[in-house]
Amino acid sequence: MKPRTAVNSNPFDSEKGPEKSGVKILAGDPKKAIIKLSVPMIVAMSVQTIYQLVDTYWVSGLGADALAAMGFVFPFFFISMALSNGLGIGGGSAISRRIGARDKTGADNVAVHTIIMMLLLVLIFTIPFYIFAPQIFSLVGAGRTTDLAVAYARVIFLGSLVVFFTNVANAILRAEGDSKRAMQAMVLGAALNIVLDPIFIYTFNMGIAGAAWATLLSLAVSSLMMLNWLFFRKDTFVSFDFEGFSFERDIVNDIFRITIPASAQQLSMSLSMLILNLIIVNVSNTDGVAVYSTGWRVATIAIAPLVGIATAVVSVSGAAFGAREFEKAETAHTYAIKLGLLIESLVAAFTFIFAPQIAAVFTQTEEAAHIAPDLIHFLRVICIFYPSVSLGMLSTSFFQGAGKGMSALTANLLRTLVFTPLFAAFFAFTLDMGQVGAWWGIVVGNGMGAGVTFVWARLYLSTILKTGSFNMPLEQGV
Repeated sequence: MKPRTAVNSNPFDSEKGPEKSGVKILAGDPKKAIIKLSVPMIVAMSVQTIYQLVDTYWVSGLGADALAAMGFVFPFFFISMALSNGLGIGGGSAISRRIGARDKTGADNVAVHTIIMMLLLVLIFTIPFYIFAPQIFSLVGAGRTTDLAVAYARVIFLGSLVVFFTNVANAILRAEGDSKRAMQAMVLGAALNIVLDPIFIYTFNMGIAGAAWATLLSLAVSSLMMLNWLFFRKDTFVSFDFEGFSFERDIVNDIFRITIPASAQQLSMSLSMLILNLIIVNVSNTDGVAVYSTGWRVATIAIAPLVGIATAVVSVSGAAFGAREFEKAETAHTYAIKLGLLIESLVAAFTFIFAPQIAAVFTQTEEAAHIAPDLIHFLRVICIFYPSVSLGMLSTSFFQGAGKGMSALTANLLRTLVFTPLFAAFFAFTLDMGQVGAWWGIVVGNGMGAGVTFVWARLYLSTILKTGSFNMPLEQGV
């Protein structure tokens, strides 16, 4: 790694190059920045979640046991997503703050550190999960679906490098305001997956493992696309110089201050899913897990617009805090919340009205038809919490952009590991409402957690606006 030199303003002042427009967006009107950065990501996340629904649709043709197996695997796939997304958020936040502080050399250095740290995480994740997959799924209650779960999971674990690189590279592009190319890579991968799913599952007669192979090959295409932009065409704002690389403690600490809480936050969601699976199995059976996992995939597409807005909030608030323009950060947070509430209220109404038609898509086969009534009920209950998600998710992203990862993590842990499991167990067991009680527990727990996170974010904003300063995780020389 070359030694850091004085900041050169030329990369920021120059109008040349396709990478400059994203940086200009980050430095401009925060409302326009939220729209310009979030719209491509909303499209990308919507297409991604549509592919997940298509994935579930094709697997549903294999029966309820196959759907349940996917439900048991999903928390572990979510772990790989949590680690890679967490690292991407940590590196992306640090890059955005350095862009806001006009520190091009620092942004480049963070990008290199992020890629190296990603490679180390892949090794740590892949080996134990691949080797001990049968024992893991037996322990979490997969029962008769254990073999199906192992067949699906081992393919996913084997391709961890592709999963990790896709998420980290995408986060680097978003951090410099290049959400359009981030969208292109995600949309291409999702569209390809939709095409490959039936071919691998049925034409090649690979069953549930075919769905996993279709996912990996699609992500590989997205990865190659971003690999070309970042390392071969080199037309991104950040650049990579691995020659003589050595870890710098300050940069590692800065990335980890966000990465660890962000990853822990998403890992807590995986643990919450595992706990909910156990609650559901105890009050129902594996069919209940099939309902939950299938319905939750529908919920993921419902909140996909929020995920797109959240990625914009991280970048815009990060750049605002890097430039110490706290009013911009407040404007971005407020505007994003209003936008999220409006969108999710409409989505919730649509889901409630068309729940029977949505459920019918996943219960057409004779093997899965018996779960249709329960799936309809789940969809109509769970959509109630969609609007409140915007309060929590977008406030969490605000904290991440500001470099306050522990605040986001603490609020999230209350939601995922305290409120949601507690209320799910209370309604399911204490009030003897069975699996329906678990659905209501999810709604109440998520709603309370989102409210706590929103209030926390507004109090923090109020404090820094009054004092005109905040505790930066790394002063970056400004």
